[in-house]
Amino acid sequence: MSDTLLRAIARDAGIQISAAITTGLVERAREIHDTTPVATAALGRTLTATAIMGSQLKTDDGSVTVQVKGNGPLGTIVCVGDADGWVRGYLQNPGCELPLRADGKLDVGGGVGRGYLMVIKDIGLKDPITGTVALVNGEIAEDLTRYFAESEQIPSACALGVLVDTDRTVKCAGGWLVQLMPGVKDADIDRLESNLSKIESMTTMLDKGITLEQIVQAVLDGFAVDFLQTDPIGYRCACSREKVERALLSMGKDELCKMAEEQEKSEVTCQFCDKVYTFSREELRQLLAHAEK
Repeated sequence: MSDTLLRAIARDAGIQISAAITTGLVERAREIHDTTPVATAALGRTLTATAIMGSQLKTDDGSVTVQVKGNGPLGTIVCVGDADGWVRGYLQNPGCELPLRADGKLDVGGGVGRGYLMVIKDIGLKDPITGTVALVNGEIAEDLTRYFAESEQIPSACALGVLVDTDRTVKCAGGWLVQLMPGVKDADIDRLESNLSKIESMTTMLDKGITLEQIVQAVLDGFAVDFLQTDPIGYRCACSREKVERALLSMGKDELCKMAEEQEKSEVTCQFCDKVYTFSREELRQLLAHAEK
């Protein structure tokens, strides 16, 4: 199944859920950054969370940036998403190798380490909205749950998963985010918590071929579910030569002049998609001349 995001609500219960299949976009990120399994899992979980959060944006031209800054060997993870379901991301050390945990699972928490999670939402206001929380365990899902509880005061539960195959490709990936709206009844909370205590992991269900609709039904078992919207999502970088030129100009006249003098040809690589933009000495000088007008 192609990458998809599904939104639904539990009718008359004050519970909403967003669920996503992100296998294709996580595999695309793995190909771009040549990530190891633990790096694929960490980046893939964060990309999935970003896609879900992007779907919640109220403005069509808005964006959400999720930064996971831990002291572990993976380094910082940065992902950006928009309201149309497009995401992009990178991490500092895509070649990080770690032994499996005692339970045989990838040690994402060990790779991320201790630190904080920051969410930046640009929704067209004068300044972006920023929220920061300490990491719970670096496994991403629990960290995101804390963010919603502390920064947005929304009780939430989250599951994120990436299953890496023996050849290091992404076998399946996805996640869900369930949130309680104001006024939800204690009995409905108890029913939801009971469901979550029994549900299988996201990747276990996806690997069995269970659909998004069935996963949502499992999370909201016992509730009347209204399926609201299904949208395609994917990995797409927003870089362009014009944006790179603006970034070069932001370095300042002296630094740009130094680049033009020292190198016959300068290369700038996009962190999100690894595309290389090449500028000759003459092109850098033309940029300088344009900036001085």
